[in-house]
Formats: sequence, structure tokens, C-alpha cells
Amino acid sequence: MGMRARLSRLVTLVLLSTVLQVLGSGVFEFRLVSFSNEYGRDFEGNCCSGYRTSQGLCSSVCRTSFRVCLKHYQTTIDPNPPCTFGEVITPVLGNNSVHLLDKKVPGFNNPVRFSFDFSWPGTFSLIVEAWHENSDREGGKTLVSRLATQRWLDVKSEWTLDTHRTNHTTMSYSYRVHCDDNYYGEACAKVCRPRDDKFGHYSCSSNGDKVCLPGWTGKYCVNAICLPGCHKQNGHCDKPNECSCRYGWEGALCQQCSRYPNCVHGTCSQPWQCNCEEGWGGLLCNQDLNYCTNHKPCKNGGTCTNTGQGSYTCTCPQGITGTNCDIQVDNCAHQPCQNGGKCKPAIKTYKCECPHGFYGPNCETASNTCSTHQCQNGGTCRTGTSGYVCVCPDGFSGDHCEDRSNKCEPNPCFNGSCIQRMDGYECLCSTGYTGEHCDVDINDCAENLCLNGGTCVDNINSFHCSCVPGFMGSLCQTNVDDCLIKPCANGGTCHDLVNDFLCDCQLGFTSKDCSVEINECRSNPCRNGGTCVDRVNEILCLCPYGFYGNMCEKSSHTSGDENSIVQRQSAKFNKNVSVSSPQVVTPTSGVQVSHHISDEVKHTHLSGHQVALIATLSALMPIVTLIAVLLILFCRQQKRREREREEKVMRKQNEQNIINSINNKFFDNKLSNTIERPNQKSLNISNQGQDTSAVLKEQTFMSRTDRLLNKDCSSKSLDTNHDKQFLNSQTTSERKESAQSVAAGINKSDSSSSCPHSTVYVIEDDFQQELSKEVLGTEV
Repeated sequence: MGMRARLSRLVTLVLLSTVLQVLGSGVFEFRLVSFSNEYGRDFEGNCCSGYRTSQGLCSSVCRTSFRVCLKHYQTTIDPNPPCTFGEVITPVLGNNSVHLLDKKVPGFNNPVRFSFDFSWPGTFSLIVEAWHENSDREGGKTLVSRLATQRWLDVKSEWTLDTHRTNHTTMSYSYRVHCDDNYYGEACAKVCRPRDDKFGHYSCSSNGDKVCLPGWTGKYCVNAICLPGCHKQNGHCDKPNECSCRYGWEGALCQQCSRYPNCVHGTCSQPWQCNCEEGWGGLLCNQDLNYCTNHKPCKNGGTCTNTGQGSYTCTCPQGITGTNCDIQVDNCAHQPCQNGGKCKPAIKTYKCECPHGFYGPNCETASNTCSTHQCQNGGTCRTGTSGYVCVCPDGFSGDHCEDRSNKCEPNPCFNGSCIQRMDGYECLCSTGYTGEHCDVDINDCAENLCLNGGTCVDNINSFHCSCVPGFMGSLCQTNVDDCLIKPCANGGTCHDLVNDFLCDCQLGFTSKDCSVEINECRSNPCRNGGTCVDRVNEILCLCPYGFYGNMCEKSSHTSGDENSIVQRQSAKFNKNVSVSSPQVVTPTSGVQVSHHISDEVKHTHLSGHQVALIATLSALMPIVTLIAVLLILFCRQQKRREREREEKVMRKQNEQNIINSINNKFFDNKLSNTIERPNQKSLNISNQGQDTSAVLKEQTFMSRTDRLLNKDCSSKSLDTNHDKQFLNSQTTSERKESAQSVAAGINKSDSSSSCPHSTVYVIEDDFQQELSKEVLGTEV
């Protein structure tokens, strides 16, 4: 025991050193829902206090307290301290039955919390013990029930409910693991603390990722997002939505360069430049080199000409004068209007208002009147200020209505030609169209001419038929001959149908295309163990020794013939004859074979040579037949041995693959070991609730042998054929109860022996059990 304890402590230190390499923080919570001990008995089945009455009840109750111990994962759970993750011992919470859900008890906080400051490993071992607190006069404690379990548990806020039962106690409990504030992830090892200072500006998402506050970016959210449009190279910002320009740049978005100081008429493409504009020179672009360009002194479209530094000359347009072309000339001074017209000055020109009967820029042209001109084609003449005007009727145009207008331009007919008429136009439609403007397609399918269910499709001045499968032709009038491709095999006769064909098969064949040979041996027509050989429209019966005939229906013993008769004859079948009553059978497989001689041959006289030949052949045929049979049997034996050898190799390979799959995936599965009643008398191990999907996918069966050993006394084997058959017929729970009852009976029978508490009972459970879909558990 000392060596085991030291080894357990060493494993604990190694696991803790591995776990603490990754810091984390979280809480394991254990919530005790209820505990029931109706009979008031302890772990050994005795009364916690008082005595047992004649009715089997205890005169007093148990004063129940609990011990909760949380350890690292252990393959074999040691319920003794130390508890790796923590230990809690409660005061007395009640008597035989305790109900703690939504109930506050002084001195006890439910749920029990085990805080950890390392990365959650995902597995744990939990020991929960119920104790009876003896009275002050008696002192000490008595164990009532013990739960020891191994679990795989993910970090989540939901509670995992479970129930532990013994022979006389029931405990309901739940547990969970969740991370502390600012810790996230599957192992509570991901840290995220919200902050808004120079080291970061972010909050935390539900899975612990940093979420930058508005206006910040970067891995740790320390980079401010500048004003939209701020130049990336020329500007920067220390706070969101700012744009601070670097030296040599200016503007709201830092996109403008800074000119050289005191630059007057210059620009820049890079900082501290002074590129002079046109007409300016000098270091600061303050010297005027082009007065006309820089000042533009000439007005009203005058042309400026530089004549020296600061001097110019303006060339003015007609009607304008002055140094800067800013004086308007009086264009009516020379009286340009004729025939009594009135002159009115305008910019750069003048305008004449002509009297009645004259027109033109200077009123120099006399206008015409309706009295001297006539309008044609019914046009109406009207006199105006500048002469006469003809108002033309519809269809005519021109100064005198002499031109006939063309209603056919552009062509209003969509699918035809246009003809001009006195009162309009007329459309001559192309073939296949109708309507006022030839825009209606004539439906050539108005009377459906397609036969045999064909669909008429309208075209321009034509139609075509879309035929259903099985027909062809312009009107679907022709039935497609499906027999052209000769689909009937094996001499079958083809009959054409609509989009189909029908085959009349030759005797011995069937199916749609006569490609399947009829198996006349399906009904086993050969009698007395004869072997049926299927042929085309016939069978051959191979009769066993002592039988002959078409169907092996005749016995050589009953007919008095000493030799086995072999007949080889083909049985012809037609469609009207059932296969179950064939007409012909074939040879036997007996050792001694001879030809069947008809009655007619028996009465024929044979020569001596013929008799000798027949005798020789009769003697050789059995030998040849025997050799052939032995060769066939030898070949079959060789094939069977090779097949068995291959199957054996495949089984071994499959078993090895299953074992490798289990070994590889075993530690990824959730395991649960539950210790129910540890004592020195019996040990019961069972599988309960193994959530190992990899094992279930292989659908493997595992053999299990459970042994209970004690060091001091000899072993007694309970492995009998009767017990194995009984165990194989039971379920897991029934086998567990049976094993416990057998162990209890053996304990009772050996209680008077010299070694009552040290006898070794070996229970060999050598049955095959299909693994369930629940978690693997071990109950002690």
C-alpha cells in the first residue's frame, strides 16, 4: 500500500506540472440534489444506529453528512486523500433522506465549488461519500455510501445530471465546469479582459475573442481609425476620426503640399516647392511677365497684345472702340435701313424694322402677296408680314402645296410592302401574316393535322409535328419499327409495338429480349438425391449409386440388376410443360457405371469381339469415373483450404485493425468508473454508458473476464459451463445482479470457515457482449 500511495502521489505531481504549464481559471461545481436511505442502513447493510426490529427495520435513523473529493483522472480511483482539486466535508444535512435542491442549510453551500487556476484538463475523478455521524457518546463515523466515478467533461454552463444507486441508497447529483470572468475556451485558458486605455481599446466576445471598440483596429485594438479619406502616408491620427498632417502637408485630408514660404503666384507638387504660374517669374513667382494673360484688360472680345513690362494694346471688334474696347459705336449713324425702315442699335450691329410689303436685313426686298401667287392641290393662301403662306391639306407639302407627302416612308408594314393611296396607304402582307400592319402571324396549327398524339408547332407559313415516342413522319403517321435493331436474342421472334416490342422466345429462354436461359433445375426435378444439370431447354440428372432412370426414379436393387445403370438423355421442355415434372434425367455418379441396354439390344446376338470390347469398357468405366471423382474432390478440398486460410488471415487482420482502432481512440472517449461497494469480499466490474463512437462504429464484440482476488487464501473458481450459459443469456444489469447474488451466497456459505474475509472467489465471465452506446463505467 505504501508503494501504491507514493506512485499515486508521483502521478499527481506529474499531472499537475503538465496542467499548470497553461494557466487558466474556472470553477467545478457539484450540486447534491437528493439522498435517500429509506432503511437507515450503513455501507455494510447494518443499521446506522439502534437495532433491527422483527420487521427488518432499523429502530433509529442515520445522521447523514457528506464528503466530496475532486481529483485528477485516475485509472484506478483512490478514495483517500489527497484530493488534487479540493475537498469539502459537510455538517449533518439530515437523517435517512436529504433533499437539498432549492434549500439552504446553515454551514453548507450547495452547489460545492472547486476553483482552479490552471487549464481545465477535461477529465476528473469524483468521490462522494455519505457518512453517518455517531452520537457524542459513541463518537466516530460510519460509511453509508460511496460514489467514485471518472468523467470527461467539457466546459459549459449546463448541468450534467446523474444518479448513483446501491442496494439501499439512492443519490441524485449534478455537476458542471464553467470559466471565471475574463476566461474563455474549452479549457478556460483563453484570457480576455475588456479595456479602453493606451494598451488597448476592446471588449470580449462570447468565445473570448477581442472585439475592437468603434474607431479602433489592430490585433490589440491600439490603432486608431483616422477620418475617412485621410491620406495614409501624409496623415496620421492618435484618436478615431482625426487626420493630423505630417510636416510639409496640409488640408483637411492632408492631400495638399505646403508651398515655399511667401510664394505669390506659384504651386507645388511636393512640399516646399514654388512652381510659377503662366506669366509670372522669380523665386517667389511675384514678377509679372504677361500683363495681357494675368490681367486681361481688353473688354467686349478685344484682343490684347503685350508691348513691354506692364504695357499692352487692345484690338477692338467692329462697333467697339476705346483703350480697353469698352466704348460702343453707333451703328445707325450711317442710316442702313431702306424703304422707310427704322434702325435700332444693338451690340456690335443694328436691326431694321421694315414697313408693310418689305423685308430683308435692310428692308431692301418687296414681299409677295396672295394676289400674285396661287396655292396648288387645294392649298389656302394667307398673307403675312413677309409675304404670303400656303396652308396645304393632308398629303401635300411645299411652298405652293405642289409636293405629295409619302405615307409609306418609313414603311409602316411590319411584314409586308406599303402602297400609297389617295386617302392614305395599304399594306400587302407577306405569306403567313395578316392584320392592318401585317403584324399578326397566321396560326397554321388551327386545325391540328398531326396524327397519333403528335403536337403541332406553328412556324411562319408552315408547321411541323412533334411526335410522341414510337412515331415518325411529317404528320407522325409512321410507327417506328422497334424490331429493326433485332433486339430478341437466342432466335426469338420480334413483334413490333408502339414504342416497344414483344419477343416470342425459343424454348428454354425468357426475359424481355430472350437473353435469360430458363433454369429447369430450379424445382429440383431429380429424385433420390440425383444432381440436376441445367441445359438449354433440357436437364440432365446425375443419379447416385443404386438409382437410374430419367429422373433417378428407378432403383437397381428393386429391379434385380446388379450393376448401376447410367442413362444420359436430354429432357426437352416446351412452354406448356412445368419444370417441376421433367421428362428426362441423366447419369449417376456411382463408382460402377454401365450402359443401359434396351430390350431390343438384349435379344441381339453379339460376336465374341463385341462381347470382349463391351466387357473391357465396362471394367474401365468405373475406374475412369472413380479417378474423375477423386480429382474433383481433391480440387474442391484444395480450394476450400485456400479459402479457409485466406479467411483466417483476414480475420486476424480485422482483429488487429479493431485493436489498433480501440487503442488509438480509447483516450479520446468519455470514460466513467463508478465504485459502488468496495469491500474485501467481492468485486463486480461492469460496463455502463461508454460514449465511444469509434468502438461502436467497428461493432466489435469484446470478451471480458472479471476476477476477484485476495492475497491470503486460495482461489475458488465459479467458472462452470452452466454459469457461462446462464450469464450469456442475461443482460448486463442481470449479469451484475446474478454475480452479486452468487458472491453473496458464497460469502454466506464460507462465513464459518477459517478465512471468512480472505477467501478468493474467481468469477470468470467469458461471454461476448456488444458494447452499448453509453459511457464505459466500472462499479466497485
